Amino acid sequence: MAPSSSSWMCDGVPKNGKAYPHAGGAHPPHENFGPDCVICGLPREAMNPLSGTGATGAGKSKVPLVSVALGVALLFVGGIGFLGYRIFVGSRNGNTLLPTAGTGSGNQLVSKTTARNTAYISQGERILISEPNPQRAALKQEAALAFDRGDWAQAIAKYQELVKMDPNDPEARIYLNNARARQAGTPMTLATVVPIGTSPDTAKEILRGVAQYQERFNAAAPRRALEVAIVNENSPNGVISLAEDLINSSIQGVLGHGTDANSRAALQVYEQAGIAALSPLTTNVTPQGNGKVQVQTLPLNEKGRQLLNTYLDNAANTLAEAAAKKVTNAKVAVLYNSDSPYSNELKTKLVAALPRFGAQVVQQIDAAAAGFNAKTAMTTAQQAGANVVILAMSRARVNEAVAFAIANQTQTTPVQLFGSDQLYSPDLLIKGDSAINGMILAVPWSTNPGDPFAQQAAQAWRGQISWRTTTAYDATQALAQAMTQGGDRASTQQLLRQGVQIQGETVSGTFDRVPLVQAAPGPNGPKGSNYQFNALRSI
Repeated sequence: MAPSSSSWMCDGVPKNGKAYPHAGGAHPPHENFGPDCVICGLPREAMNPLSGTGATGAGKSKVPLVSVALGVALLFVGGIGFLGYRIFVGSRNGNTLLPTAGTGSGNQLVSKTTARNTAYISQGERILISEPNPQRAALKQEAALAFDRGDWAQAIAKYQELVKMDPNDPEARIYLNNARARQAGTPMTLATVVPIGTSPDTAKEILRGVAQYQERFNAAAPRRALEVAIVNENSPNGVISLAEDLINSSIQGVLGHGTDANSRAALQVYEQAGIAALSPLTTNVTPQGNGKVQVQTLPLNEKGRQLLNTYLDNAANTLAEAAAKKVTNAKVAVLYNSDSPYSNELKTKLVAALPRFGAQVVQQIDAAAAGFNAKTAMTTAQQAGANVVILAMSRARVNEAVAFAIANQTQTTPVQLFGSDQLYSPDLLIKGDSAINGMILAVPWSTNPGDPFAQQAAQAWRGQISWRTTTAYDATQALAQAMTQGGDRASTQQLLRQGVQIQGETVSGTFDRVPLVQAAPGPNGPKGSNYQFNALRSI
């Protein structure tokens, strides 16, 4: 459809022969209604061709790499092994809400006519996370419609009201930040890919960290505000199709994706398209001293994949050492699920690490085996002489982990339970209840009451936070800094490969000794649970 007389089309390439050093560069054609392109910042006049002059690409300035401060590990993404965090406040929303179609005013990131996954991508024009409260659900639809038609004042007012009603809602806060960024003009956009359909809690945990840094960044009145596109990775078309839609949009970088085969394939697509993607397989975090780290993205090759092995080695060593210290003459059964590469790899590393710390491996039990029964598994472990069980299981097997903990609780002499970070979830605390009391997990970060970031985040989100929010915050900081300094996709990717110094908000031992937490009674757990995770300083 041809644009209306009051609108104009921009593809990011000036047609008037002039150079615009601060423009965002070429992008798919986009219909605009204001004086400047909302994607690249070019003025309307740049699209008016002049006779005798060839079109020239918009100049791109490069800002020298600067050090901006510290972070912790950049290991965060939904659905993967070493990045599992849950925030323990607020209601736990349900399934994905398929939104009402937008008005098609041109405010959407991806084309409604060519993209396959518009219902799974939003900057504020559609609601992706379901809302059980009817009043808030109706208000969210009103806010989304206002955003979609470009009525920034209305979108801001309605999303502001939503944030006030529920300060713990990261989706509404991101869309509020986005509407303000659009109102200011020419924002730069990153996409965060989260598992809304399969794990809305995990998605919200990541989004809280993203929203918190976005708000801080934009409050500093940058030349171009930061806009965040939320992407539900659970599109039936698959993550590669989502990646293709994002490549054909104006995004400058991506946060997300895990360690599974589909994620690796999607990351390869981003890499080939020249888009920086921060994920466990592409991100290297190097301690620099004085609380600083250098964040780098790496090509998706063996060097990049080695990052996961580094973490798994440290997690296995941490759990093995803790088991040997906690239980005299530790005899360990390892419970894992063979349908998860993460669980398989952690199990293998645990079996190798435990003897080095003086513990004995007496049994390996596959929770993914046909006919698995928690009580039978408990009996098998005890018959082998186990006094420790390490649940090296993936997030998809939390129910089996809970069942095993309940079976353990019924024993005359229960064994000591340890677990991987993927079990660090509300489900474990809610469903496990007293059966998981005393369970020890290895996770890359844990809340310290004296930690300034933990205090700031708890105030922002009205409750205790944990490490996935922190690492998402730092990941957003690293990508936003590179986007600001680079100005386009290629420069952003290059800067991240060279290394960006960030100031993170916590101190993490992720690459030395993975911190431990222990389930214990307390008021700071998720709704419906009387238990919480406490940082374990020593064993």
